[in-house]
This record gives sequence, structure tokens and C-alpha cells, in this order.
Amino acid sequence: MRLAGLVEYDGTGFYGWARQPGRRTVEEELSRALSTILRQPVRLTAAGRTDAGVHASGQVVSFEAKTGLSPEAIAYKASAVLPEDVALRRCVRAPEGFDARRDAVSRSYEYRILNAPVRSPLLRDRAVHVGWRLDFGLLREAAALVLGAHDFRAFTPAKSHHVHFERSVSESWWERRGDLLVYRITADAFLYNMVRALVGTMLEVARGRRDLASFEESLRGAPRAEGGPTAPARGLTLVRVRYAVEEVEETLWTPGF
Repeated sequence: MRLAGLVEYDGTGFYGWARQPGRRTVEEELSRALSTILRQPVRLTAAGRTDAGVHASGQVVSFEAKTGLSPEAIAYKASAVLPEDVALRRCVRAPEGFDARRDAVSRSYEYRILNAPVRSPLLRDRAVHVGWRLDFGLLREAAALVLGAHDFRAFTPAKSHHVHFERSVSESWWERRGDLLVYRITADAFLYNMVRALVGTMLEVARGRRDLASFEESLRGAPRAEGGPTAPARGLTLVRVRYAVEEVEETLWTPGF
């Protein structure tokens, strides 16, 4: 039986998604839990490999299992044995051959900034505190420049495994929720550290340390040195992965029982 799962985790205590020898990862915890309840080895494919400290409310995995358990029972039993900072929120049947990574048509991330004079203990692991004044209008203008297809090599490490640097962005905007500033971005795919580097560069624009023209120029294939700093991982959350596969898209994101 081919299955797709919706995974949520607080990335604070993990060295990212991907399995690493001697380090605690989300992939290791989830595959161990599924192997325990299904009594068979489970190999997971994830929609995206989040870095250490990055969170997810909408990570998607695919895997194969020979079992009489229903997908709902698999989600319940796996989450019961998982540690408190990760859960298999939902599990559904998927078509044969479904691959959570290869079949994804877009991914969405949110980055949260607490823009206030005083930090928030409750948000310390889910948002980055910025204690100086930011020009919200400039943040919105910078975000609008990110829309469309661009060469994002200025926003990924110079020494990279990537060969192609063009990505197509369909959503890019900032929203104010009181003291919380939330950046939302959706693209067909992302380069390593791309969202965090974009946020770090936009913050420079909002502080007056970089103008919009130079930011726009950096979206035209400029070297990494032309981009700004990489924002901390704890502000970033993978919130949604979309699929053209109707059986997955229509059931995986349906809340409730």
C-alpha cells in the first residue's frame, strides 16, 4: 500500500529532516516509529529537507507499507510512540508510484519576525526578535520584486550542489499581525538557504542599509556576496506542499476526523 503522510514538527531539537549519523533528525524519529508499529522497515521520501532548527506544519512524506492497518490508525499509532516535538498528523492512501518530493508542484514557507523593543519568551523558538524599527512598506516592496522567475544564486551558498539557480515564485508577501511580521513565499522549488537569505537581505532593505534597486539587481544572478546575511533558522516553517495528484491533494489537507 502506498501512503502519504502530513508531518508536523518543532525543529528546535533536531539537526534537520535528513538522517545523519549520531544526530537526532526528524527522518530518523519518524522512520523508527513507523517501523515499530508496522513491524517492517520503512523508507521515507520527504517533500523537502528542512535544516536544523527549521519547523514544519506541512511537511509531506511518502512510503510503502504492507499492513492491515488503516491510514488513520497508522497516523494515530505512530504519533503515540513519537516524541512530543513531532507527529504524523494525517495519513492517507496514495496512488502507486506517488513520490512526495518528485510529484510536488510547489512548496510554501513562512518566516516570522517579532518586531518589538522587547523579546517574547513564548516566541523564542518560533520567531526571530528584531528590536529595531523596520520600514514595513519597504519590506512589502522588496517581497513584490521576488515574484516571478529569477536566478537566485545570490541567495544560496557559493559552494553549492545546485546546478540550476532559476526558480519560479508564485507568492511573496509580508503580513503584519500586531508585533509579528510574517513573510510568505511559494515557489516550484527552493535552493538551499534561499528563504532565509532572502529574508536577511530584505531586512537590510527595511533598515535602510540596502536600497530596493540593489535588491532587485541581486535577483538577476548576482554572486552570493551581493546578497545579504542568512536569517536564523528558528523563524522558518514549511507550511504547505501542493500536488497535482488529486487523491493526495484533496485528502491530505482535509482537517477533522
